[in-house]
Amino acid sequence: MSGGVDSSAVCLMLQEQGYEVVGFTMRVFDLPRQFGEGDDQPDFVRSAQALARRLGIEHHVADVRGEFRDEVVRYFLDEYEQGRTPNPCVRCNRQFKFRLMEEWADRLGCAQMATGHYVRLRHDAQGRTFLLTGQDPRKDQSYFLWQVPQRILRRCVFPLGDLCKQDVRRYLDGKGFEVQARQGESMEVCFVEGDYRDFLRAQRPGLAQQVAGGTYVNRLGQPLGQHLGVPFYTVGQRKGLGIALGHPAYVVRLNAAKNTIVLGEEGDLLTSAFFVEELRAVDETQLMEEPQLAVRIRYHSEPEPCRIEPLPDGRCLVRTARPVSAVTPGQSAVFYAGQVLLAGAVIASQKGIGQYV
Repeated sequence: MSGGVDSSAVCLMLQEQGYEVVGFTMRVFDLPRQFGEGDDQPDFVRSAQALARRLGIEHHVADVRGEFRDEVVRYFLDEYEQGRTPNPCVRCNRQFKFRLMEEWADRLGCAQMATGHYVRLRHDAQGRTFLLTGQDPRKDQSYFLWQVPQRILRRCVFPLGDLCKQDVRRYLDGKGFEVQARQGESMEVCFVEGDYRDFLRAQRPGLAQQVAGGTYVNRLGQPLGQHLGVPFYTVGQRKGLGIALGHPAYVVRLNAAKNTIVLGEEGDLLTSAFFVEELRAVDETQLMEEPQLAVRIRYHSEPEPCRIEPLPDGRCLVRTARPVSAVTPGQSAVFYAGQVLLAGAVIASQKGIGQYV
């Protein structure tokens, strides 16, 4: 609960539906812009507290900054150092946010947990709970929730799943919550202000000097020039490479062990097969047999028809009907049948993929 647009609407909607609502806010990472002169709490905590007072509900704040740094921020930094592109929201939802919500719900005697995510749920006769995409495709957040365990999803309520953002703003406005209805929103990583590279430099002093002087190479392994170090680049990157080759160049592959970056043309980013690991499916048999299976390889990417093949080493091979661009190790591949989320996995290193393409 942040006191913003979505959490305010959720609290109000649930109250109107007859629920006894208890507010819960996590203080995870302080940013300077969240504090005014003399403030000892960040702005979102103060907003949540003010909303709780206005609604007359019990409210709790969990100061979990240390744990968040250990669980989420460290993962974020480590992944970049290893030449992978992290997905901190996915990691946070599984290992941090929903886990803490469950612990606090049990402590406070709450049977259910509600958030402002734009997703829906479906419970079937076998006792399984499936995530469905939000009705508004521009706000659908199912991609970030694929790792949330079944036992937690069964207790969740997502009141905004059938609404679009403008519906929510109009609802709040009509209930006299004009300030919340007009609040903006951020799509950035909650603990990073500006470019992740600056955050990386600040959080890992000495890293920039340690990795400086890496080598750009072409797809044949021939050297092209020097770069700032693998952690400061991502697959698909075109701008800010600091090298002139006489034609547009793109980051095709990263090798943190050798501190090399393979550059190529835009077409070199295309592939119709890629490896994934850490597969988590509601029903793995159903996943493998689904005739309408599609995959999203990044948030807001279009679902691409695909099929999955298990490999002997525990990874899976994903084959897509059409080539996809910039498959990025560390990001999530999330699998759907229409609006139903069936599974997710982490995009693995693509070393050796050539034999399958």
